[in-house]
Amino acid sequence: MKKSMWVLFLCINFFLVLSLFFHGVDVEAEDIKSVYVLSYSGIVSPIFSRVVSNALDIAERDNAHLLVIELDTPGGLDTSMREVVKGILNARIPIVVYIYPKGARAASAGVFITLSAHIAAMAPGTNIGAAHPVSLMGKSDKTMEKKIENDAVAYIRALAKQRGRNEDWAEKAVRESVSIDAEEAVKLHVVDYIAKDLDELLDKIDGKEVEVSGKMMVIDTKSVTIKYIKMNFIDILLKYITNPNVAYILLFIGFYGIIGEFSHPGSILPGVVGVISLILAFTAFQALPINYGGIALIIFGIFLFIIELFTPTFGAFTLGGVISLIVGSLMLSKANVPFLKVSLQVILPMVFTTFVFFVFAIGKAIKIQFRKPVTGKEGLIGEIGIARTRLDPSGMVLVHGELWRAESLSGIIEEGEEVRVKEVLGLKIKVERIKKGV
Repeated sequence: MKKSMWVLFLCINFFLVLSLFFHGVDVEAEDIKSVYVLSYSGIVSPIFSRVVSNALDIAERDNAHLLVIELDTPGGLDTSMREVVKGILNARIPIVVYIYPKGARAASAGVFITLSAHIAAMAPGTNIGAAHPVSLMGKSDKTMEKKIENDAVAYIRALAKQRGRNEDWAEKAVRESVSIDAEEAVKLHVVDYIAKDLDELLDKIDGKEVEVSGKMMVIDTKSVTIKYIKMNFIDILLKYITNPNVAYILLFIGFYGIIGEFSHPGSILPGVVGVISLILAFTAFQALPINYGGIALIIFGIFLFIIELFTPTFGAFTLGGVISLIVGSLMLSKANVPFLKVSLQVILPMVFTTFVFFVFAIGKAIKIQFRKPVTGKEGLIGEIGIARTRLDPSGMVLVHGELWRAESLSGIIEEGEEVRVKEVLGLKIKVERIKKGV
């Protein structure tokens, strides 16, 4: 009993010491200032909103000193942009939006995100601007366009005012789609700094005072630890499949896979690949401004090709399928911006490839339909045989190793002469003599 009590005592003390040790490590870790960095290049989409939200959660959970978002975007969806802006405005740590690397841009929705940051910076050779809102539903009436524009102006001016930036330029970026380079952006007080890289940026913002959650905070970037927030596999996958061109190709791969499985039941692989591709395609379409009428036309076009494959109409369904595919593909995106539309350089090869594939399949089906039978009674017509008895006019003929009762169409045929089958009547064939030299 005493021994067991002693062991228990030692265990309790061991866990107490261990807990103090870990507590000490935590306290020490809090003294080390960490700068978290998230790099993102692509459209402002629900995936981008999710990635930024996750980065904010991680940085705030770990008591990071600040979060730097290295941004390169042509713009994107208004709803996703507003989610990101709300996250930045309500962050409990300072947020730096850094347009990086050289050659990067913050256009359209990217302007709003940059102006909402506590600190905004740009790398040399970058640009910001062209924030005029574009309707995803195509051309709308003048009144609605004016409402959308005024709403965007009010929003961007509010962001610029809150961060003490140039409100008039922000309005021009929306109304006139103006765009400026890094040097002019600093001169016009649109952004705060130009920095060639992250190290220079951290040196420049050291000592800057910003307001975070209603409290003033001084940025201290001396002896900081830089930690990069990496996108996980799911986020990377979703980012790439939400490219309209990739989603479009996945849609076709899915259809090809399903058709392959139906035409070769039990092969499994085409069906598995097809189903996975279709799921990924429709997942991507949920995150994009997609016209579902366009998808319906694409599906109808593929359906017409399949009908043509199994019940050939010699081109009628194929023509309808091609027209349906092209029109549906052009209608697929509701957006008027190039980076949210499927490129013609993708549409035309995919439609042409599908057309060629089905025409080849249909051609093979037609050839099979008109091919001379090689089995059964019909397969005997035109075959060569040998007379086993004298045909005057009837007798026996050997064709394909089988003896047939035959009737001559060429008068008397002597035993051993070669004959050609001309007709099959039940169990009897009609033959003619093969003339020598022919």
